[in-house]
Amino acid sequence: MRVTDKFEALNGKYADPRTRRYLTPVRVVKTFGKVTGAENLLLENYPQVAMRVNGTCALENKAGEPCAAILVDFGIEFSGSLRIFTHSCTVEGKNCGVDVRIRLGESIGEALTPAGERGACNDHANRDQIMNLQFWSGNETPESGYRFAYIELLGENSRLELQKIFGVFTYRDLEYKGSFESNDELLNRIWITSAYTAHLCMQEYMWDGIKRDRLVWIGDMHPEVTTTLAVFGDCDVIERSLDLVRDETPTGEWMNRISTYSLWWVMVHCDLYRSVGNKEYLKEQREKLVEILSRAAKLVDDGGAERMPEKRLLDWPNEANKGAKHAGIHALLKMTLEKGAVVLREIGEDALATECEKTAERMCRHIPDPCGSKQAAAMLALSGLEDAKRLNDEVISVDGARRFSTFFSYYILAAKAMAGDHTGALDAIREYYGGMIKMGATTFWEDFDLDWMENSAPIDEIVPEGMNDIHGDFGAYCYKNFRHSLCHGWSSGPCPYLSHYVLGIRPIDATTYEIKPNLADLEWVKGSYPTVKGVITVSAEKTEDGVKVEYVAPEGITIIT
Repeated sequence: MRVTDKFEALNGKYADPRTRRYLTPVRVVKTFGKVTGAENLLLENYPQVAMRVNGTCALENKAGEPCAAILVDFGIEFSGSLRIFTHSCTVEGKNCGVDVRIRLGESIGEALTPAGERGACNDHANRDQIMNLQFWSGNETPESGYRFAYIELLGENSRLELQKIFGVFTYRDLEYKGSFESNDELLNRIWITSAYTAHLCMQEYMWDGIKRDRLVWIGDMHPEVTTTLAVFGDCDVIERSLDLVRDETPTGEWMNRISTYSLWWVMVHCDLYRSVGNKEYLKEQREKLVEILSRAAKLVDDGGAERMPEKRLLDWPNEANKGAKHAGIHALLKMTLEKGAVVLREIGEDALATECEKTAERMCRHIPDPCGSKQAAAMLALSGLEDAKRLNDEVISVDGARRFSTFFSYYILAAKAMAGDHTGALDAIREYYGGMIKMGATTFWEDFDLDWMENSAPIDEIVPEGMNDIHGDFGAYCYKNFRHSLCHGWSSGPCPYLSHYVLGIRPIDATTYEIKPNLADLEWVKGSYPTVKGVITVSAEKTEDGVKVEYVAPEGITIIT
């Protein structure tokens, strides 16, 4: 008998699909008070308490002196906990437990800031806490998303010897089947950072962020799923998350209590089916697809304008721009009705499919003004409601990557490609996402504004006097200051953009792919893309005679060039 048989009999049916790995700190950023042997924490060691060790890190407090503390850097953001192995703990020279304050931070500023100050909080993940440690013990914090860890010894006349501290990296151990390389190392780094950002958010379910929000926000999932399909291919976390939101949404209500998010749920299913072709799974969604699309088809007035009810969300940067919200949501509804009609016909709901198609056609009578919003303009272009080149020239390309949106980056870039502005799209990626990397990012953020960079210190430096903290001094709405998430799956858009529009691999259906690389200002590009039949590989290189393209596709995959 397997031990799992016994647990299953006790209703232990939910297996954790994740793996745990231990990370060693790569840098001691700073020590405070009396700390000796800090460099020993950087040595490779085994995750086990031992009676004899080669070196420890000691923190010691004396009455009237500052508390001893240490701040370490693990070198990269990850999702997981902090594990602390102690050697000895004393108060007044006697063996007994000691209290330590532990703070985890996505930036140095956050790790140094107590919860309750400047937006720092324990929302979704307890990242600031007091823990009691005993000698010869292993102790572990709750999970969060972080890169930096601050450990402070509390209490007078106390002493703590640390044997080792580990970051416990908790993740799905998945093969990166998709890839992207070019002669531009910055773009290569942005692609892999985008992929890694989405990967971290693929926990038991597909989360928005690994610090905050550890929730399944179904609208935000669309760019995450687009990335997942380009990097990992079909993965059960997509279906688990779609089903979770479906099952927790009562009939007649909108998913996540946001009307537009039910539209995104349909859009994810449409793109998932196009890439994977699992008709049996699609049939399982019949009831909810019919419910949502039946309601959506009636939310267009006689003049063709959308009338989606509250709560209406395009993205946070446009929350106060009612005209932009209307334009973007109008385009989103049209796209949902058109794509929804395709999957409705696949499951035999022809009458509703026809109604959706007719409603979408009627929406062409109403062409909203994007009101200066790049996100709304991109959606109007992608929906076919407006000319992509005009929108790109008049709205999307104005001021480069300023007023971009992390959530809508894929759609903005795709609209630029539709307008033929392939070099402009690469320049925008370099400027916007390269800006985050310049500010120390190892994952991409919930929101970002290029103006934040002025006179700001990177997240991996202690902020000098007179400079801004790019994490703690900015943000808006629900992500002010240190509440701002620096690892958000919706910001992974450059990854699928580079795979779809530069490497040029795009699914037509589960067994048919288009290969049309566009190098723009690049000299060469190569990479791979996962399909249900295996991996497609493509390389393209500029020559005197044009662009030389070579590809290898698995058996059963039809290629259109």
